[in-house]
Amino acid sequence: MSVQAPEVRSVPGIGEGVWRDLVGQDDAVRTLSEAIADPRRMTHAWLLTGPPGSGRSNAARAFAAALECRQGGCGECRECRTTFDGSHADVQIVSTKGLTIQVREARDLALAAQSSPSVGRWRVIVIEDADRLTERAADALLKALEEPVPRTVWLLCAPSVEDVIVTIRSRSRHVRLRIPPVEAVAELLVRRDGVDVAMATYAARAAQSHIGIARRLARDEGARIRRRETLLLALSIRGLGDALKAAADLASIAEDESGASSGERNAQEKAKLLEQLGADTSARTQPPHVRSAINQLEKEQKTRATRFARDVVDRALIDLASMYRDAMVVRWGKPVDLVNADIVGEVEQLARALTPEQLLLALDAIATARERIAANVPPLLALEAMCIALELPL
Repeated sequence: MSVQAPEVRSVPGIGEGVWRDLVGQDDAVRTLSEAIADPRRMTHAWLLTGPPGSGRSNAARAFAAALECRQGGCGECRECRTTFDGSHADVQIVSTKGLTIQVREARDLALAAQSSPSVGRWRVIVIEDADRLTERAADALLKALEEPVPRTVWLLCAPSVEDVIVTIRSRSRHVRLRIPPVEAVAELLVRRDGVDVAMATYAARAAQSHIGIARRLARDEGARIRRRETLLLALSIRGLGDALKAAADLASIAEDESGASSGERNAQEKAKLLEQLGADTSARTQPPHVRSAINQLEKEQKTRATRFARDVVDRALIDLASMYRDAMVVRWGKPVDLVNADIVGEVEQLARALTPEQLLLALDAIATARERIAANVPPLLALEAMCIALELPL
């Protein structure tokens, strides 16, 4: 369904304005820019898909900013700035804290979609994790998508179309993002974050072009150390005891990463809540209404931590799989670049220790562990089963 929009005379091109940090996505940027420039190409619901780190959430925010901007996405005006920082009155960004998006939140979004924009040109609702909608939550959104309101646009983000319930994806226009080239991610880190060229190249390659992880690796030495420890586990498993220790180490690395990321944020959230409630931060006990609010916040933080810890474990397994992938590449005479070129000696050692068939079985064991953890199997149990399967031959 097309949605009538005020005509825009000029739209920033690829690599300009709101699109300048969306690297390696020329086709997607072209499609979204054409919708901004030509009302006939506009629709009420968009589904942006792409692998983790491809920038689908950034693409959604950039598109939302371009929709609100009088110049089609200049990247400098108040509309663009407030959209990106999440403070625009007519742009609602849903970034999931829990494992799923529940029906109550979906109903609130459907109700908000009925309102006309208050200050901007559009009311834009961005759901960064549409794949986390429960079936009931998706049903709650369905009527809003089936009977769109003029001047309201939905931007849904997910890893793939298969991750979104069919009734939702069938009512949305699909735009696919791809994994950006390593060189493009490295250039972004240098230009946007001031990272040294050599470090940016290492981080982009080690992150396998995941922009967010590349940025963290480039700026956080602790993250680089934890990643190296994960990779070297591939050479340490030579018996049952080693396997159980490796599983515990992986879980510990994930805990460290999760704690480093969430500790300061949790403290800031609690301090802000106490300030909003006018509570005495030095008091040993708080009034009942303050304690209730703190308990609710801590419950939300715990849910978020559970999700983040699972995401960290999953990322660690992707890193570990890259060692076996690289060993397979070495076995085939290095026809493509190694992900872990900085530890090529260890990669070659693993390639000598395992046959191609054993390397494939190791990759399969890691994939199985990821699937089990995604299906709510306790991470440590899944990691122990995986590490037992990764035991090196004597």
